[in-house]
Amino acid sequence: MLCAVSFQRYGRLYYLDPGELRPQVGDKVLVPTDDGPEVAECVWAAQWVTEETAGFPRLAGLAQEEDLRRDEELRRRKAEAKVAAKRLIREHGLPMKVVAVDHVLGNGDGGGERSTIYFTAPHRVDFRSLVRDLGATLHCRVELRQLSARDSARVQGGIGSCGRDLCCATFLNDFEPVTIRMAKDQDLPLNPLRISGACGRLMCCLKYEHPLYAKFAESAPAIGARVTTPDGEGRVVGHSVPRDAVTVRLDADGSRSSCSRADVCGSRRAYETR
Repeated sequence: MLCAVSFQRYGRLYYLDPGELRPQVGDKVLVPTDDGPEVAECVWAAQWVTEETAGFPRLAGLAQEEDLRRDEELRRRKAEAKVAAKRLIREHGLPMKVVAVDHVLGNGDGGGERSTIYFTAPHRVDFRSLVRDLGATLHCRVELRQLSARDSARVQGGIGSCGRDLCCATFLNDFEPVTIRMAKDQDLPLNPLRISGACGRLMCCLKYEHPLYAKFAESAPAIGARVTTPDGEGRVVGHSVPRDAVTVRLDADGSRSSCSRADVCGSRRAYETR
């Protein structure tokens, strides 16, 4: 049995084993983290699944009034830290952009509190004086961490050109290498605006279908090859990898015929060129 929770509206989904609990959509639950249980909202009610759930973390319980008050205080402190960081960055004249803030509450007198501020910058930044001013303003220990363009997109989230939530902000855990060769193999326009994601780097989804295109290219006749089809002989003028087909211009009347790869690859003249 699994349920899905999110720490913020339209944020990344996390799947957990509800154990003996049966949270419904909208319920506030406690999710175990490295810094202790945190409040999240159930967005997918607990239900039976066919997958093995032994490796999923388990809900720590349903959130109580004290947990909700602590969560409200945590959100307030995060907002304060973000506003203070932006203001001080402007005052110091640093080329930094605040992406996200993480805050850990301490005991009642403020001891043990820690704010981690994630930022992006075009190059390495000397922020030692900024850290001192932030610590004096927020009255807690402050850490600054620079994010790469891909990590920044993952943290901020957004909508991709496909109209769906960014892969890196939803289900993609590790970034795999993506090359311009993958775009060429898929006959995509090499326009950076068309093949780049929200992070400005090549879209991660170029990696998803590349093995299919590579496998197709291994056995399909090349553009310009002479082939025999069920409609007659002709020359290959196009590929349709998603349909596993090739487009052939027939010799008889010059019309175009779409044939499955298996039909033309089985012909004895599949790879003759002239």
